[in-house]
Amino acid sequence: MVDWKEYAPFTGLLIFGNIENLILASQGAVAHVNPIILGGLSIIAVIIWLLIGTYGTKMAIKYADYIEIIGGVAIIILGLQSMLEAVGVL
Repeated sequence: MVDWKEYAPFTGLLIFGNIENLILASQGAVAHVNPIILGGLSIIAVIIWLLIGTYGTKMAIKYADYIEIIGGVAIIILGLQSMLEAVGVL
């Protein structure tokens, strides 16, 4: 049985990370990337992050605040980049 309390400090990062995955997938669709390849790569990335999250949580829990801040900044930057590319600025 999974103890979800261990993952609680990463909840925000998990939610916004999934939103960012949707943004990146939509960028791939707009760029006319082969959907089979895009889907396969997305599944591989999710499995890798699942394994890292599952086995790395115990080691990373003491750095949860820093990880969440850095991850949040990265998500904001990638989201802004996506929006700027969508309107043709970049």
